[in-house]
Amino acid sequence: MSLTRREVMATGAGLATAIAAPPLRASSDPPVPDYARGYDNQRIADLGDGRFLNPLMAGDHPDPTILKDGRDYYMTFSTFDSYPGLVIWHSRDLVNWTPRTAALTTNIGSVWAPELTKHGNRYFLYIPTKNPTTNWVIWADSIDGPWSEPIDLHLPRHIDPGHAVGEDGSRWLFLSGGDRIRLADDGLSTLGAVEHVYDPWHYPGDWDVEGFSPEGPKVLRHGGYFYLVTAVGGTAGPPTGHMVIAARSTSIHGPWEHHPGNPLVRTTSLAEKWWSRGHATLVEAPDGGWWSVYHGYENGYWTLGRQTLLDPVEWTADGWFRMTGGDLSQPIAKPGGGGGGAALRHGQKLSDDFATLAYGTKWNFFRPAPTERARARVEGGALLLDASGKAPSDGAPLLLIAGDTAYRFECDIEIAPGGTAGLILFYDDQLYCGLGFDEQRFVTHQYGIERGRPANPHGRRMRMRVTNDRHIVSFHTSADGGRSWSRFDRGMEVSGYHHNVRGGFLMLRPGLYSAGQGTARFRDFRFTAL
Repeated sequence: MSLTRREVMATGAGLATAIAAPPLRASSDPPVPDYARGYDNQRIADLGDGRFLNPLMAGDHPDPTILKDGRDYYMTFSTFDSYPGLVIWHSRDLVNWTPRTAALTTNIGSVWAPELTKHGNRYFLYIPTKNPTTNWVIWADSIDGPWSEPIDLHLPRHIDPGHAVGEDGSRWLFLSGGDRIRLADDGLSTLGAVEHVYDPWHYPGDWDVEGFSPEGPKVLRHGGYFYLVTAVGGTAGPPTGHMVIAARSTSIHGPWEHHPGNPLVRTTSLAEKWWSRGHATLVEAPDGGWWSVYHGYENGYWTLGRQTLLDPVEWTADGWFRMTGGDLSQPIAKPGGGGGGAALRHGQKLSDDFATLAYGTKWNFFRPAPTERARARVEGGALLLDASGKAPSDGAPLLLIAGDTAYRFECDIEIAPGGTAGLILFYDDQLYCGLGFDEQRFVTHQYGIERGRPANPHGRRMRMRVTNDRHIVSFHTSADGGRSWSRFDRGMEVSGYHHNVRGGFLMLRPGLYSAGQGTARFRDFRFTAL
């Protein structure tokens, strides 16, 4: 047996359970390919040689919902308590994606698995939320908006709406648990009551799963059938739990016939690279081939949240389909038909000179108040962030999504008298870590609480750096703009900052905060994947 450096680092990271360390790799196994690199050295899927390597969307991009609109593809994801939310990404080849806009600006609660669809010439987003628990719809006549204010559909006991149009033109939302409800013709309200229409296939009773939890229904009409693709087994918990199943019917009204190959996707070994794979949607590629997008956790990196994966689909002679990408650990030939200069450059810079504020598409507040947007503005190449609360726990920090297993970010920070500011790694308001400072002392954040407060020799301005190297976190400070650095005497290990410890289905996100009094100035934010 032999270990790569990455595996050695991750094995020593010590996740919350014994199964979490990435597996040893036998010398007879296929070599683990390296990723191509994009903005800020971030890993990207497109290898540049006609192949791609999952993840399609690195970092927290769960519950993908994808729309084919002519030669364009649009995709968005659950964004939970981050606002602006529901960032819409655009692609021409299914592999390279760039952000367009954030469709949801009004805080309506924690956003779970949405559904992006187009009916006629209008775009719709159906949005389930927790706190409050209901379902909403927003709409736009252009994918870039303006998007409407949310309309409450008053569906309090279901999540994961999937839009479908029947053979008679009727519109429906298929819901968790095998239920559905009819939509009005304009798609902005419901008609009648929720009805149960489908009893999903059930796995053997001795499988290690989180729970039955039928969810994420997606309906596709292809050939002479409607195909209903569903997730069962629970979203997290045991890595072997989450899975993809399917059924079909000649009518939107059923009856539904189980796929003879269920489950179509499931993690079966803790040695696999991708765990808890599920919540799939099928989509047609530019060349007429078929693919599926779904999510999974990266082995050893629950902290990155559920990442979007792309799996090739093959239609079989009996009118069913199957996934052919295996465990998705190796490169796969890209979808055809998206070349000819049509591909977009993948991702976006996380480094920021704050000439403008990429609010929504890059930076998001956690659980913002209605007036939160007014706290942030740019001026003279600096981000000005008004203070809020006493710490990241009650001050709505400003956060990014980072999709690499190792990275570094740094920033010049200047505080006002009475202010506190710093850089953090943030899961939620009860689980985060980082380093901040006021005029006289540092403040260390660990386990979601404020701990040591050693003396601050730099006063109200310094440059600060945070390194997260495969769960090992270190901090550096500089008084001369980054020409020389001093290591801060507090290190941390953050492999347990994830859903299976804390709940919430989130990820550990880099970000910044401003608390206490006054306005903090952040300049020259630099992000580098390692």
